[in-house]
Amino acid sequence: MTIGITLMGLLVGFLVGLTGVGGAALLTPLLILLGVNPSIAVGTDLVYNSITKLFGVFGHWRQKNVNVQMVKYLAIGSIPSAAIAIAALHFFEAAYHNQEQIIRNALGYVLIFVSVAIIIKTFFEKRLRPNRWQSKPLSEKKGLTILIGCAFGFIVGLTSLGSGSLFAVAMIYLYKMKTSEMVGTDISHAFLLVTVAGLLHIGFGNVNYMLVGNLLTGSIPGVLIGSMISSKVPARPLRAIVAVLIFVSGLKLV
Repeated sequence: MTIGITLMGLLVGFLVGLTGVGGAALLTPLLILLGVNPSIAVGTDLVYNSITKLFGVFGHWRQKNVNVQMVKYLAIGSIPSAAIAIAALHFFEAAYHNQEQIIRNALGYVLIFVSVAIIIKTFFEKRLRPNRWQSKPLSEKKGLTILIGCAFGFIVGLTSLGSGSLFAVAMIYLYKMKTSEMVGTDISHAFLLVTVAGLLHIGFGNVNYMLVGNLLTGSIPGVLIGSMISSKVPARPLRAIVAVLIFVSGLKLV
């Protein structure tokens, strides 16, 4: 089982490095479909994600690719919202003992949504026409940005998904940013969000540390290998295939 989990981490890391698709959308449903308790899968994935995103934050911070003000606005909305989602899960488990079913259903629908988001980002990013929101300065979109954080933060707290893919689509449509700044801002905010959500899940005992270690053992070299050959492999068809796999995973969980 340990070797199998490490190999799974290697495969997920490889696909993340190769296509840029968020690891949570691949990893969490895989863990659940392999028999891991849904709440453990979500909590474990959040802690795993926090560790992996830490390295990305350092790189983008050094290159000054982080819009600190946007990270702040997003976090104001997303972190309390994620905390509310996790507390709600704990309440429903204590009162109705249906936490696992809620997570499975929510995860299934969000996976379908994420697969659509990946397709949009992959094939339609450059075709999206400039709109009035993009032309407004960030100071005029403070409330909207916090609201986006609230909506997607709740989803992340509930399912561990969306800290990259869903936020990225919103940023493409609503904010005019360089690609490098968008990626750096997205990763920096995602790191804050999944770290806090992961700590809350740790507090509720929803993290398998052995699983985290085995996944990291495989995923770190997987990401490095995938990143090294990504420029030699057409990414768009691969992203489309991954989106289809995520969509099918979502249907299986609903």
